[in-house]
Amino acid sequence: SGCARTEQYQKIPDHVKNSYLLQKRENKNHASKISSRTNRIHWRKLNIELDYQKKALPVHSGHADVSDILKFNQLKARKKELKFAKSAIHDWGLFAMERIDANDMVIEYIGEIIRQKIADHREKQYERMGIGSSYLFRIDDDTIIDATKKGNLARFINHCCDPNCNAKIITVDGHKKIVIYAKRDIEEGEEITYDYKFPIEVDKIPCLCGAKNCRGSLN
Repeated sequence: SGCARTEQYQKIPDHVKNSYLLQKRENKNHASKISSRTNRIHWRKLNIELDYQKKALPVHSGHADVSDILKFNQLKARKKELKFAKSAIHDWGLFAMERIDANDMVIEYIGEIIRQKIADHREKQYERMGIGSSYLFRIDDDTIIDATKKGNLARFINHCCDPNCNAKIITVDGHKKIVIYAKRDIEEGEEITYDYKFPIEVDKIPCLCGAKNCRGSLN
């Protein structure tokens, strides 16, 4: 009749069950093979592209610049496993969910690119709004990255006087970017930190990093 409610209950024979279950398993295995093949093709293309970029870079480019560009491209293709969680240093922090080798790029510091004049205005505005900490990161004399409202997980990285990462400014395709590098090997579950290097001021901001060589303040 086409309506299950009007049909008498009938048990499905085992041989019928086995036929469509076998087909389902075969489809699953086929999909798995396709997925594995797609991944292999993706990484093969990536390696070819990186080799091409390495050859295409100008001869006068320094070794560090070439290495930075290649690592940055690899970072975009395969992001590190990170998460933000409650930190013993201050409020929220960023934690490694996998082992990260020394000198590896960890994450790019992303935000809204603004001029110094706008940054000064926003800093006062954030104070009036009661925002405890702003996420303004200087690129050069007149360029600031503001990650306060438009940023990624990198803005949760806390300061430490003995950090496991460094912040570095690199140039990719003519654009300056701030990238966080691993200063040493970082174990899974370890909090990501770097030295904010705030200028020395009379009004001190207490540091709670807990490092043996803690300076006692961020500035």
